[in-house]
Amino acid sequence: MRPFKYSAANDNNSASQMLAVNTNAKFLAGGTNILDLMKEDVERPDELVDITRLKLTQIKTITEIVNNGGVSIGGLSKNTDTANDPIIRQNFPLLTQAILAGASAQIRNMATNGGNLNQRTRCSYFYDTAMPCNKREPGTGCGAREGINRMHAIFGWSKDCVAVHPSDMCVALVALDAVVKVQATGGIERSIPFADYHRLPSDTPQKDNNLIHGEIITAIEIPKNNFAANSSYLKVRDRASYAFALVSVAAALELNANQIMQVRIAMGGVAHKPWRALEAEKFLVGKTANEANFKQAAEAEMLNAKPLEHNKFKVELGKRAIVRALTQAMNGGTN
Repeated sequence: MRPFKYSAANDNNSASQMLAVNTNAKFLAGGTNILDLMKEDVERPDELVDITRLKLTQIKTITEIVNNGGVSIGGLSKNTDTANDPIIRQNFPLLTQAILAGASAQIRNMATNGGNLNQRTRCSYFYDTAMPCNKREPGTGCGAREGINRMHAIFGWSKDCVAVHPSDMCVALVALDAVVKVQATGGIERSIPFADYHRLPSDTPQKDNNLIHGEIITAIEIPKNNFAANSSYLKVRDRASYAFALVSVAAALELNANQIMQVRIAMGGVAHKPWRALEAEKFLVGKTANEANFKQAAEAEMLNAKPLEHNKFKVELGKRAIVRALTQAMNGGTN
C-alpha cells in the first residue's frame, strides 16, 4: 500500500470541502472496498477523508405529503442495520432480501449504504495491475473483452469495458425506484433517481456513477409502494456464500386478485449498472400473473442481450431467473 494522508471530517460540508480541494482524495467509511483496492495498488488516493463521524445513519419514515409512507435511509447506515430495521423489513422486504444475499455477515456489519452504491467492479482484469483495463487506466484496453469473460456483461457493454456492477443492494434499489440524496460543498443538495445514478461504460468506463467529486451521499429515499406482499430477490452464484452473482433478479408485483397492476424487475450480474428489465415490465402490466406470461416477459427482456464468448449461458440463465423470481414474488416471496 502506498503512503497516504488521513483526515477526519466532523460535518458534511467539511467532508465535501476536503475532497473538493484534492482531486486525488477519497472518502473512508466502512473501508470494505477502498482499502482492498489500495492494498492491490488498484486505487492510489493520496488522502483518505474519514466520514464515520457524520450523522448520516438514521433510518426513518418520510412524512412529506408527496411521499408519505416512504423511507429515508442514511448514507452511513450499515448494511446489516438497514436490512434488519423494522421499517425496511415490513415495508420494503425486497431490500432486506437483497442486502442479506450480499457478501458475508462480517462485511455487512462494516459496510455502509453509500459505500455499497459506490463499490467498484470485481472484474479480475480490473484487479490485476499487470493486465490492460480501461476502467483502471483509461486508454490501455479491455482485457476481459477478448479474455475470460464468464462473469461479465451481456447488456450495455462497450468496446472499452464489459465489467459488471457487483452490488445486490443496488439491484433492489433500482427496482424500488429509489432516489439518492447527495450534498456538495456549501450545503448544495441534489437528488439523483437511482436509475440514473450508475452509468453504462460507453467510452468512459472509469466513471462508475454520476457523482461529482466531493459530493457525499446523505441518504437513499424509497417511495411508498404496494410491493411488500409480493416481492422476491433471487441470486444465482457459484457458491452459496460470499460470491458475486452470475445473474440476480429483484422482482416485485402489485396484484389485484391475480392481475398485475404494477411490476418492477431488475437484474444484477449482467451490466455495468443495475439493469432495469423494462421490456419485461412493459409486457406484464395488466396481464395475469402466471408462468406462461412470466416466460414471455423473460423472452422479451433477454432478446436484446449480447453475450460474450464465455457467458452465453447467462441468456438462458437470465430467462429462468426472471421466471423463478416472479413466481416466488407471486407466491409471497417463497418458492
